[in-house]
Amino acid sequence: MLLDKIEKANDIKKIDKSDYGELAEEIRQFLIEKISVTGGHLGSNLGAVELTMALHLALNLPEDKIIWDVGHQSYTHKILTGRKDGFDVLRQFHGMSGFPKRKESDYDAFDTGHSSTSISAGLGLVKARDLKGEKTTIVSVIGDGSLTGGMAYEALNNAAKLETNFIVVLNDNNMSISENVGGVSKYLNNIRTATGYLDLKEGIYNALKRKPGGDGIVNSIRRAKSSFKQLVIPGMFFEDMGVTYLGPVDGHDIEGLIKVIEEAKRVKGAVLVHVITQKGKGYGPAEKHPARFHGAEPFDIETGIPSHPRTVANYTDVFSTVMCKLGQRDERVVAITAAMPDGTGLKRFRNMYPDRFFDVGIAEEHAVTFAAGLAAGGMRPIVAVYSSFLQRAYDQILHDVCIQNLPVVFAIDRAGLVGSDGETHQGIFDYTYLSGIPNMHICAPKNKWELSDMMKFAVALDAPIAVRYPRGTAYAGLAEHRAPIELGKAEWIAREGGIALFAIGSMVKTAEEVQKLLHEKGYKASIINARFIKPIDEEAVLSACEDHEMIVTMEENVQSGGFGEKVLDCLNDHEKRIKCVMAAIPDAYVEHGNVELLKKEIGLDAESITEKILERL
Repeated sequence: MLLDKIEKANDIKKIDKSDYGELAEEIRQFLIEKISVTGGHLGSNLGAVELTMALHLALNLPEDKIIWDVGHQSYTHKILTGRKDGFDVLRQFHGMSGFPKRKESDYDAFDTGHSSTSISAGLGLVKARDLKGEKTTIVSVIGDGSLTGGMAYEALNNAAKLETNFIVVLNDNNMSISENVGGVSKYLNNIRTATGYLDLKEGIYNALKRKPGGDGIVNSIRRAKSSFKQLVIPGMFFEDMGVTYLGPVDGHDIEGLIKVIEEAKRVKGAVLVHVITQKGKGYGPAEKHPARFHGAEPFDIETGIPSHPRTVANYTDVFSTVMCKLGQRDERVVAITAAMPDGTGLKRFRNMYPDRFFDVGIAEEHAVTFAAGLAAGGMRPIVAVYSSFLQRAYDQILHDVCIQNLPVVFAIDRAGLVGSDGETHQGIFDYTYLSGIPNMHICAPKNKWELSDMMKFAVALDAPIAVRYPRGTAYAGLAEHRAPIELGKAEWIAREGGIALFAIGSMVKTAEEVQKLLHEKGYKASIINARFIKPIDEEAVLSACEDHEMIVTMEENVQSGGFGEKVLDCLNDHEKRIKCVMAAIPDAYVEHGNVELLKKEIGLDAESITEKILERL
């Protein structure tokens, strides 16, 4: 096999040109076989095989650098840099990450995980290169979806000022930018990147600039050129920003890609290469259902069907059902997502109420301020978003929603440990970054019924509120405990005295396990479902001090600024002296891996919490 010859970076340059197509197919088959076992991002990687090969053939890594936007499409890059053995433990604890990691390889130039960051990072690397007097090539690879994020345009606007080379590859797998208008575009691209033309243009512009009034003459020439180019070049939007546009180019033609990359390397300034690819290419089920294979669970290769189909509803499913009911009961309810209608469970709401559903693209900042405007206009907006992505809209939450005390509901999915995607996707900071904002309210359900009740409560509340729930199967226990939701009020599940287990959200289930372990050791333990982190139920905390010798707080959030610290503040404010134990995530980023393994590693499983309690007694 040709793939066996790829043992380290730049080995691809030893492959004969006539074998490029065969190598591409071997890579695709390798990815399908490995990801069918481990799970991972399949569709995007199948679409970027030839593009990645061309970049590795045209560049000299690691001196030259590639920055992958989001990074989920970097699997072929990992193969070509000698990491194919790592795919057996892809996204597993202590295994290979599904995203670029500088600590994993010198060939990963920049850590990514979230959208629309690659051009900014690439521009920073370009400036660092220029300041050091180096002559390397910097390439940022960004998808058409990521171009819906405003940060990408902020970076392009800044990059337009460059007078040194910086290549941005637009990996367009959805045809969201205008198609090629034919031979004239190809002809102009060839002329504008030909060595003679570039040298002549640069010489003329530099000569004119040295003359009195030369800058004005140069600007007039550029304006005159653009009037004709507007008619024939599909990338005039980028050209008008001052970024040279090349393309569209067939993203599965390796030699054509190499040629255009070599042309782009000669441009003195920022240049955008528009590449058209097919998501899921080479695997029928992924071509037909690209969204399903964006982040795939293990699957049967022949059918594409998941190896372990879900039979029990997860929290996203519960949210999806509740949203449809809320939409039916209240015409003011509107739903907003930042390019994730499937992932957040809003697809059904979109189908039922298309006029009240808004997908704003990968633009969390805009989503939140847009929601604020809807709320100011009398609607009841619900922003469905993953915890780690809501971080990007912090200023908008504070400035546009909470200062005005607008009734925006934040339905925060993937809160807590999410597992396989690692540091960039663990939703472990939202209690901390939201609880410091005046007018914000935060709650978390213990089970699937409480999520439903909290969403109804949230829509009725005339103030900002976040409802936080985890990834995975919705807990169906404690069904008999369904006290009405009251703002800032906890729910006593069991009151025995001894040790008071104050747990919030997903940790209530863990508190049941801790209680059982304590019983086995001969200790009494109460369970309190805290429900709210802001405001906390101070009355319940103070009441626990009367007949308990220890308070234990349990949360799936970092300890700093979290629920436990709120309880400690309450005890200090009321001068209560009682033993306290905080079970929370330490002040550190948590790597990828199975959630249960991660909890044990960081001391957040029932056994570790029980051991910590016993040490303090």
